[in-house]
Amino acid sequence: MSTRMHFAQFDTATFLQDHWQKQPVLIRNPWADWVNPLEPDELAGLACEDAGVESRLITRRADGIVLESGPFPESRFAAAETAPWTLLVQAVDHHVPEVAALIEPFRFVPDWRIDDVMVSYATDGGGVGAHFDQYDVFLVQGLGRRRWRVGPRCDAATALLPHDDLRLIADFEATGDWVLEPGDILYVPPGFAHDGVALGDDCMTYSVGFRAPSRGDLVEGWSAHLADAMAEDDRYTDADLAPQGNPGEITAPALARLHAMVSGAMADQAAFARWFGAYNSLPKYAEADWRPDVPTRLESVQESLASVCRFYAIRPAVSPSSGRALMPSCCSWMALRSIARAARLHWPSTFARRRRWYWTRFTPHPPRLLR
Repeated sequence: MSTRMHFAQFDTATFLQDHWQKQPVLIRNPWADWVNPLEPDELAGLACEDAGVESRLITRRADGIVLESGPFPESRFAAAETAPWTLLVQAVDHHVPEVAALIEPFRFVPDWRIDDVMVSYATDGGGVGAHFDQYDVFLVQGLGRRRWRVGPRCDAATALLPHDDLRLIADFEATGDWVLEPGDILYVPPGFAHDGVALGDDCMTYSVGFRAPSRGDLVEGWSAHLADAMAEDDRYTDADLAPQGNPGEITAPALARLHAMVSGAMADQAAFARWFGAYNSLPKYAEADWRPDVPTRLESVQESLASVCRFYAIRPAVSPSSGRALMPSCCSWMALRSIARAARLHWPSTFARRRRWYWTRFTPHPPRLLR
């Protein structure tokens, strides 16, 4: 990884104590040497791809804000558009290694919280509008300038403008106002209103977002998982049933027994941990095809793995039962990316994506590859 993808000045402990999930903060260019990792034309090219890329185009016209969903024909960007517009492309880190490298400096937040890096390109005056999100986000200014205004914390009761596709705040009042230059970062916690407007053309922003599962999603997913595994004959019983005064009443003891059936099944923390590991590792875009364009020989992967392991002083452990080489989960993101590049592999398809730090099996290596 290039040194420019590291922070030269940033106090992680102070940030976590004073700002994380508490209040927005502007971080003036903390990078050792900021260089924009993606060209606007490359971003537009991703938005034109058919499979596995989610993109949106937001245009601020006189009669209101219009949202279009990709993929887009190349002619869409060639056509002259006088109204300010913004192109948003989700999960660009899944497709561009240089954008994926932006995540590394933020890994003081656990990997399982990482969602993706959304990239936006805007013309002069372009922006999404005042809104709030349900996740933490670091807004990294990549190219050009953008004015960000931040407002108070919002919730489900916050009034929204009538719009079929966007959740925009009706009465936005800014409490903070900054202009970001390339390399500057604005951190916005969940729920805080914010509005960014491009100042001039060629404005690019990288949104490093962090997931926060809702209680509803967790309960729904965990309970559905448990229900799928339960036996049909695991049912309510009341062998100690006695006559009751009102047959229409569901008695307190019966309710307590029913509640115990549900709460007892959901209280297994070890089983929950196993389920959540699988749940959190589900691909964001299950329909994406990560197979390489050109088939890769197994020998190429083995040779590339061996050379990178030697370079980074990584010695793969060998399973005594199978003789297979095991790549330890502590291998760095940089090492894995180097393996893929050396073998001319499609980076995301080779080692899935970040967050999946499982022990990865390879076929047995000849002895010379482990020296």
